[in-house]
Amino acid sequence: MTTDQTLAPLRSTHSMPVVFGAGAAIGVLGGMIGLGGAEFRLPLLISLFGFAALSAVILNKAMSLVVVLTALPARLAAVSASELAAHWPVAVNLLAGSLLGAWAGASWAVRMRSSTLYKVLAALMVLMAAALLFTHFSTLGTLDLPLGAQVPLGVAAGFGIGVVAAIMGVAGGELLIPTIVLLFGQNIKTAGSLSLLVSLPTMLVAFARYSRDGSFAVLGTNRHFALVMVAGSITGAVLGGLLLGVFPDVVLIPALAAILLVSAVKLAQHG
Repeated sequence: MTTDQTLAPLRSTHSMPVVFGAGAAIGVLGGMIGLGGAEFRLPLLISLFGFAALSAVILNKAMSLVVVLTALPARLAAVSASELAAHWPVAVNLLAGSLLGAWAGASWAVRMRSSTLYKVLAALMVLMAAALLFTHFSTLGTLDLPLGAQVPLGVAAGFGIGVVAAIMGVAGGELLIPTIVLLFGQNIKTAGSLSLLVSLPTMLVAFARYSRDGSFAVLGTNRHFALVMVAGSITGAVLGGLLLGVFPDVVLIPALAAILLVSAVKLAQHG
């Protein structure tokens, strides 16, 4: 069992305008790059608001879940439900691995020593920075694999993504979208919506596993904190969407990747 529960503050003492503003800033970043921003929220929960690693992961997971629930209906305006239904085998293929991965990842997270969890989170943030750069600066084609190879690779990729999403408390879109494009040949728009369909049940499974651990109590203790930050995140995401294209990707994406890398270094030192 990790010792995070004894290290985490019982309740955040930061003012709600600060919490809302932090959530809004994260939402703007996420909105401008088409993601939820949870990868930026996690280091903020640890560095600025003083939550220990596992507590921050659980809070991040709760807020990511709300953001996904909000984003999914909005995405239906761009990609219809009937169009998504036509690609249900893709979602099922990935879910076959991601649900198991989410349970395994959450199980590993609650059993890790705090110092180990900080280092794992740092390594995963480096992975997220690499995925961010790859997704935005690479021309994503398709691997054109036969079904016999595509299905097991989809399960394996889903498992890995489920583990990462559970340990970091993120939705996993940074990894799901390029996987869906490369492995299943979907366009970016459809891949974005399918990633939400995979993320939602994957996060619920991770939540179910975390709820069995005593550290889950941090969510009830800081419920108001989480709701205020979610409100800020959703507000910021709308603004970020409106600012889409104002900052060129060639400047914005490397800057955000650098933020993730700096955060990774700080988390590793924290551990």
